[in-house]
Amino acid sequence: MGGFRVDLTAEPANRVVLVGVDLGPDSTFEASLDELAQLAESAGDRPVARLTARRRSPDPALFVGSGKAEEIKAVVAEQGAHGVLFDQALSPAQQRNLERFLAVPVADRTALILEIFAQRAKSHEGKLQVELARLQYASTRLVRRWSHLERQQGGIGTRSGPGETQIELDRRMIGERIKTVTARLEKVKRQRGTQRRSRERSGAFQISLVGYTNAGKSSLFNALVKARTYAADQLFATLDTTTRCLWLEQAGRSVSLSDTVGFIRDLPHKLVEAFEATLLEAAEADLLLHVVDAANPQAAEQMHEVQRVLTEIGADAVPQLMVFNKIDALELTRQPRQLVDKLESAGGLRSTRVFVSAVSGQGLDELREQIAQAAAAGARLLPPALRDPRFESARSTDWSTIQP
Repeated sequence: MGGFRVDLTAEPANRVVLVGVDLGPDSTFEASLDELAQLAESAGDRPVARLTARRRSPDPALFVGSGKAEEIKAVVAEQGAHGVLFDQALSPAQQRNLERFLAVPVADRTALILEIFAQRAKSHEGKLQVELARLQYASTRLVRRWSHLERQQGGIGTRSGPGETQIELDRRMIGERIKTVTARLEKVKRQRGTQRRSRERSGAFQISLVGYTNAGKSSLFNALVKARTYAADQLFATLDTTTRCLWLEQAGRSVSLSDTVGFIRDLPHKLVEAFEATLLEAAEADLLLHVVDAANPQAAEQMHEVQRVLTEIGADAVPQLMVFNKIDALELTRQPRQLVDKLESAGGLRSTRVFVSAVSGQGLDELREQIAQAAAAGARLLPPALRDPRFESARSTDWSTIQP
C-alpha cells in the first residue's frame, strides 16, 4: 500500500509544498490552509512554500489545471521539496496524475489526517481504528498506480487462478484485512457496551468532553479530575478515550467524565466510521461538555464542525454545556464580564456557557457548579440550543455575537 502518501516519518522532516484551491465564496479558505500547515507540522513535516489557486471547479486530470501544476513543479524544484500536500480531497486519478507530473509524492488532507492518527494511536483499539480507516482509504487508491500491478499471475499452486492481475490480488488482500479488523473492532464495541451498561447500572452520570482539536479538552480533563492524560499544543494530541470519576462537592456525588478524540473540518467520513466504538462514548453520554477555544477567531466555524460530526454519530440529541476555554489567552478587552452566561445562537435560542482557563484554573469552580446542577436535574434543564436545525446558520454568525 506504499506510495500513495507522503512519507511523514522520515528524518529529517520532509520539506513539503502546501496547495489550496479556492472553489467558491468561502470565508474559511485561508483558515483552512493555515490549518493544513498545522497538520503538516503536527505530522513532522516542514512546510516550505504555499500556493493558492482559484477555480470554479476542479480540473478532472490535475485538479489545479496544467498551468498551476507547472508552477507547483517549479516551486518543488526550487525549494527541494519532498512532497506536495493538497488541502482538498483528490481523486485517485488526480493524485496519480499529479505524482507523475510533479515527480514527488502527493497527499491530500484526508491522507495527512490519517497519517497523524496512525502516528498518535497508542491503544490496541486506537491502532485498529486507524488501520481500518487507512485500509479503506488505500482500497480506493488501487488504480494501476505501479507497473507491477499490470503483471498477470497464474499457473499451478497460485491462489489467484490464471490471468488474475496483481491489482486484483492487492484488492483482495486489503478486503480480507478489512474484514478481520472490522470483526476485531466489533468485539471492542461489545466490550465498551458492556462497560457502559455497567456504569448505567451503577447510576453513574456520564459526561463526555467533545470539541474541535486543540481546543484544550485534555488540559481541561486533567484540571477537573487531577489526571495526567497527555496534553499538548498540537492537533490531535489525544486519540484514545480516557474515563475517570469526577467528584462534585456541590452535588455530594461522583460523575463519570470521558475525554474523547477531537474533531476537525473535513474529518474523513471513513475515520468517523472507524472510530465509532470510541465516539459512542459521546453518543451515549448524559451530558456533553462542548469545549471551544475562546481565543480562536474561527471559533464559530469550529463549533459548527463539531456539531456536524455529533449529528453524524447520532450525538446531536445529547444535552450540551458550552465551555469556552483558554480565556487566559484573550486580550483584556475581550475578557468575559461574567464567567457564566447564556450563549445565543443565530437561531435565537440560548444555552448555558461557562468561561474557563484549564491552565490558570479560572472558572473551574463555576463549571463544576453547572455540572452538578445538570447531574442533579439529569441534564433536563439544559436548553438544546445548539441541537436546533437553525444552528446551521451559526456557520455565518458574526464572531462578535458570541464574544464575552
